[in-house]
Amino acid sequence: MVLDVSLDKRIEDAIVMLLKAASIYLPQDVKNALIKARDLEDNPLAKAQLDAIIKNCELAEAEGKPICQDTGLISFYVSVGDEFPVKGALADILRRATIRATREIPLRPNSVDVLSGKNPGDNTGRYVPHIDWELIPNNSELKVTAFPKGGGSEGPCLAKVILPTEGLKYAKKMVLDAVVEAGPKPCPPTVIGVGLGGTMDFAVKLAKKALLRPIGVRSDVEDIAKLEVELLELVNSLGIGPHGVGGRTTALDVHVDCAHRHPASYAVAVVFNCWAVRRSTMIMDSKGNVDFITHKFMNELWR
Repeated sequence: MVLDVSLDKRIEDAIVMLLKAASIYLPQDVKNALIKARDLEDNPLAKAQLDAIIKNCELAEAEGKPICQDTGLISFYVSVGDEFPVKGALADILRRATIRATREIPLRPNSVDVLSGKNPGDNTGRYVPHIDWELIPNNSELKVTAFPKGGGSEGPCLAKVILPTEGLKYAKKMVLDAVVEAGPKPCPPTVIGVGLGGTMDFAVKLAKKALLRPIGVRSDVEDIAKLEVELLELVNSLGIGPHGVGGRTTALDVHVDCAHRHPASYAVAVVFNCWAVRRSTMIMDSKGNVDFITHKFMNELWR
């Protein structure tokens, strides 16, 4: 296969812009949720925290600097059509774009060797950036979501295989116990992803990927959608509030996904994201035309 160098470079340039959008500009659904939480808040301390968060976002956009000093460990969610002309080179392109974005935005280098503690200084390393792949049949497009996730919201995450007899009731308790145990550590108000079923590793994957769904968008599984609303109400009834100072909003949303499970096991995973839900998605066609669908204003900059 002869690689189309111009398309290769366009993909790399677009991914750098995607990481810039994710790092500096919160998606509009997240900003709207923060403003709504601030407007509904009657706890003065909580309202002040939310005001500070919203002001922080405004300053980041005005100055073109990352929302948070922790610019996250980078993951890409990639859906590529089987007819898209560049597939085998995509992993290398994403790695090169990550190195460039680290230098150009700039991003804090966050990838550290698990044994030596050595930091390569460019946000790459063994299996980093992480890439989640999906091949789409009869399709010629490339869809990429950049998801730089901060380290503070990783600490409270958990996964456990419970007895099937404990079931959903115990899974709900796991979520609430995790929120209480986490307290202010994941920088609430958070978005919480919950994965149910499958094997333990798959439950974690479901929970993390659920964080990519826009706030307020419910599962297409009716009973899971009802569970999301129930869990959100329960979490916010705990009164932990923004940065743990108390208040109405401990979570901006709870997103749940599920998979069929083995009869003898019931996997549950809970994954937190801080209020800075940094995600940005683009679609590129086979000719290199790009649509930045999460941050539409980037389309003008691309042209």
